[in-house]
Amino acid sequence: MAAATAVLISLAVAGCSKSAGGSDNSSSAGSSAGSSAAPVALAGSVTFNQTNLAKLDAALKSALAGKDLSKVDIAMVVNVAADYWKAGQVGFLKGCADLGIAKSKCTYFAPPNGKLTEQNSELETLRSQGVTGYSISAIDPTSAAGTIHTDVQKGIGVLAIDSPLPGTDAASLYLGTPNYTAGFQAGTAMKQVLGGKGKVAILVGSLTASNATQRIAGFEAALKGTKITVAQKVNDNLQASTATSDAETILANNPDVNGLYGVYSYDGPALAQAVTSAGKTSSVHIVSDDSDAQTLKFIKSGVISGTVVQMPYQQGYTGAYILAAEKVLGKAKTMAIVKPYLEKDGSTLSSGVGLVTKSDLSAYQSLQSKLGIG
Repeated sequence: MAAATAVLISLAVAGCSKSAGGSDNSSSAGSSAGSSAAPVALAGSVTFNQTNLAKLDAALKSALAGKDLSKVDIAMVVNVAADYWKAGQVGFLKGCADLGIAKSKCTYFAPPNGKLTEQNSELETLRSQGVTGYSISAIDPTSAAGTIHTDVQKGIGVLAIDSPLPGTDAASLYLGTPNYTAGFQAGTAMKQVLGGKGKVAILVGSLTASNATQRIAGFEAALKGTKITVAQKVNDNLQASTATSDAETILANNPDVNGLYGVYSYDGPALAQAVTSAGKTSSVHIVSDDSDAQTLKFIKSGVISGTVVQMPYQQGYTGAYILAAEKVLGKAKTMAIVKPYLEKDGSTLSSGVGLVTKSDLSAYQSLQSKLGIG
């Protein structure tokens, strides 16, 4: 599966500014940040870090060959029940199946309402059931630090996905998008569609989660030297309805806002609904993150100019391999296998970054279909 998937995701659309290896190209991209050209149509890219991850998956599977995996009991715990994570669930269960781990020993959990109490309750349940390791997109990294420390001390493997966990016992490895790069990609796209001038608002589900702060930092860095200013940063607390009402308020009170950046997966459709209701689809440009089904519909209609996409499928798939390896081989041996595939920071295992626009939407949807993502 891994090798075949590598071929599928080698698709690339003209205009890609991100290498397949997932490295941060923000320094070179920033050289044109001061331009104030007329708005241009975005050229997207469907390029991820799949080649490297396929090699890593193969290396881990080889190291596990002939080993007893019967005691492996792993879980994938995400931060909210959103379309974005359905791909992660598909990848996680596929990874377990390819390793021969029973489905009953591979638990996927998404908090129905994105509440910290829901996530914490599930972790307690997993511990009582004898989980040997879990990947997690922590809703609140700070509050999770103590829990993670306790679990690691008990020998439970903890893998950060989607958002890094700095300052915790799970800080040494992060599987997901280099979030600063993703934010820079979004900022570059916004700069292009606004022609280098305007006023934008940022809407996000958390102003403290590492993935959010890093993306916003990258977004703002891409805008430096332009005549684009950030008017507001609003926390919608992981609620799509709140994001919509916040955007409606911003548009009503700030008629000069001509750009909206939605950082979390549900934000794109929420902002698109607000802009449509306000009758400003031709004057307010939206750049979003992720590829919820509704986001892609708004890409097709042109209401959303572009969306920065990740590869949650691989966060699930490779995450299953890493968690199984840590249980069977131990963390030290597993990290020795993983190390050659890390980014320059020595802790990020990139799942890649892409940009979907109207021009390459069909290519991206074809890729999703081939991966079994409905």
